[in-house]
Amino acid sequence: VQLQASGGGLVQPGNSLNLSCAFSGFNFHYYSLGWFRQAPGKEREKVSCISGVDGSRSYVDSVKGRFTISRDNAKKMVYLRMSRLRPEDTAVYYCAATTVRAIFTSCPAQSLYHYWGQGTLVTVSS
Repeated sequence: VQLQASGGGLVQPGNSLNLSCAFSGFNFHYYSLGWFRQAPGKEREKVSCISGVDGSRSYVDSVKGRFTISRDNAKKMVYLRMSRLRPEDTAVYYCAATTVRAIFTSCPAQSLYHYWGQGTLVTVSS
């Protein structure tokens, strides 16, 4: 399995940006997917995840109502729609895949994600 994240860039506060993550491998529909981010000088944190069982989603509190995760099983893609961006959203964003299969009320721990993309930088600045 390989993951390739894209779509990062420089955006002004309040604007939107869409991240994409392409999955290479088999049985994409089986995997649960997640987005993580790492800001300069900080630890990597969970942002959002989407279940491979029923498409249930979970978000970290700081992005609820602003970010939307989605997946397209036919295209083997996972997306993160980010709106009303803030300077504190600046980070390298990573997509990841896990074989944890559950109905999500919260995202699995980072250690449970077996496959990681290379990251895409999002900078929110005026």
